[in-house]
Parts: sequence; structure tokens; C-alpha cells
Amino acid sequence: MKGYVYILQCSDGSYYTGSTVDLDKRLREHQDGKGANHTKKRLPVKLLYAEEYLSIAMAFEREKQIQGWSRPKKEALINGEFEVLPYLSECKNETNFKYYKEEK
Repeated sequence: MKGYVYILQCSDGSYYTGSTVDLDKRLREHQDGKGANHTKKRLPVKLLYAEEYLSIAMAFEREKQIQGWSRPKKEALINGEFEVLPYLSECKNETNFKYYKEEK
């Protein structure tokens, strides 16, 4: 059975990441206030991004991965800026941050 992972934007600007076997039905549930607690308190919601997987287990695994991401990394995914995802994954503290100079 196919699975989907999706990212919604709530009325307060927050993001919600979920997974489902029926994307259209799940979106209706969120809009009707029957979705997650996070979304039902922040209606309406808007679908920003979705991926399709061969199984719900794979979609659920991806959901958990995306849920651990920072807001800027989620926005890069939503905007299709795949080339910046590795940069947004790097540690940015003073001891581990890599400084890059742009060559002219």
C-alpha cells in the first residue's frame, strides 16, 4: 500500500509534517478539525509539500526524519532547493562550523 508524507502550513505560519495512506482524505480531516491537535487549533491549513512512497512504513520513516529538521531546512525542501539541504544539515556551532569563501 502506498504512503505519503506531507507538510502543511497552519494559519499561524507553523508547519505540520505527517504521513498517511490517503492524502486527499487526510487533508480533508485536517481541514475539518479531525486531524492532529496541532492543526485543529490552527485552521485553516494549506498543503505545501508531499512525497509518495511505495509503503506507509517508508513514508512514516521519512515523516520522522523531516520532523527533526529545522524550519529553514523544511523551507528549502518545500521550495525545491535541494542543493542547500546538506549545508543546512551541518553543525553551526563555533567548534564545528565550516567557513566557506566564495571564489571570484
